[in-house]
Amino acid sequence: MNLWFAIFWVDLISMHSNVYIQTPTFESLKLKAEKGLNVFFKMDCFQPAASFKLRGMSELVRHHISQGNKNFVASSGGNAGLALAYAGYKLGGKVKVIVPKTTSEFMIEKISQLNADVEVYGDVWDEAHEHALKVAKELNAIYVSPFDDPLLWKGHSTLIDECAEQIGKVDAVVLAVGGGGLLCGVLEGLKKHGWMDTKVITTETEGAASFAKSFAANEIVELDTINTIATSLGAKRITQAALDRSAEFNIQPLVMTDEKAIDATQLFMRDYNILVEAACGTALAVPYLFPEILSKDDKVLVIACGGANTLKPI
Repeated sequence: MNLWFAIFWVDLISMHSNVYIQTPTFESLKLKAEKGLNVFFKMDCFQPAASFKLRGMSELVRHHISQGNKNFVASSGGNAGLALAYAGYKLGGKVKVIVPKTTSEFMIEKISQLNADVEVYGDVWDEAHEHALKVAKELNAIYVSPFDDPLLWKGHSTLIDECAEQIGKVDAVVLAVGGGGLLCGVLEGLKKHGWMDTKVITTETEGAASFAKSFAANEIVELDTINTIATSLGAKRITQAALDRSAEFNIQPLVMTDEKAIDATQLFMRDYNILVEAACGTALAVPYLFPEILSKDDKVLVIACGGANTLKPI
């Protein structure tokens, strides 16, 4: 009986050790035929919590629970909070998420359904973040940033691990940047695999271009306001690590209108029957709407990072 229980417990731990899944990478035959591009979409929109953020949150929650800490407080515009709530639900953590007023009722309901406590505070994420820091201290809980934590970056780097296994080395990676967590993870993954010459194209909307402005100035530039439909990109300032790590790579920032990001989500839905957020649409827009910045000789990985807040009309 004791041996049976031990085997059962090992199997249970193994089953839940990673709450994210290995997502497929789809070659776009359509873009190959129409534009002559070698584009591969990394479909992290298929994650159980609908975005890449589940990778980092899985790593973070598992780490802290192994250290005896089961209480988590996060600030989030939606997707990070949903990913944390899902990881907490699967791994046995207790989660409270502070969201700004810009977060839709649709997203709040999704987070609450995973047994997480949700509090609305502040007009933008930065205000929710400051409040969450105080709440975490009061509750003696682990504060979870949506993008600024090495554990998150380690989890996100598995995107590149899977890319290496599925399609091999790529010449360029295209990804959306909000606070910089995905960027840090991708750069960590590229460095791990020795792909230091891989070009990285970062994408943002005009109303949330904190990375592009910081990269151009070679210092952190904090935005006065966030003004974009791509609310998941809505951090007034990026993490310093994103700027520091970018110095080692060939980075090409691209800033576009909200309309271009939305148009790209519609083109992607036409091709793959899946709707993603406008934030993700900024990355998808590169091969669909800005093909001239890609080389036809390059193998290009576009991270379809997903996003759960797709019910809100765009």
